[in-house]
Amino acid sequence: MIDSVEVPIMLSDSATMPTYQTEGAAGLDLCCSEDFELQPMERKMVATGVRIAVPIGYEAQVRPRSGLAFKHGISMVNTPGTIDSDYRGEVKLILINFGSEAVQFKQGERIGQLVLSPVVKATLILVNELDETQRGNGGFGSTGR
Repeated sequence: MIDSVEVPIMLSDSATMPTYQTEGAAGLDLCCSEDFELQPMERKMVATGVRIAVPIGYEAQVRPRSGLAFKHGISMVNTPGTIDSDYRGEVKLILINFGSEAVQFKQGERIGQLVLSPVVKATLILVNELDETQRGNGGFGSTGR
């Protein structure tokens, strides 16, 4: 059995309760709380009507849905988006339409996923130099295609 963490939630009148669609799903599906249309290359901040209290020691990540990405080119501009444990505002997703046609959404349609994840805080230690590695400063494609 997988451990569960209680997450307090509030829903607006137009919100849909986030749900896991299958037993093995990692993310709760998030639905839009309004009708809207997304034109090609348009981005829009979309309301869900959901407010949550993420427990200390966790973050909630909002992610795009693969079906919308494949079928319509719909993604999120900042993916994954992070919801910190001290944020109490509405969960919103910044969607973008990379497709070639406008896409209509109706209130209650699934638009993203919410994944709860543990957070480890870093303790930064100021040093004069870092240890050497084989990769060194190589990045942005330096290891090949």
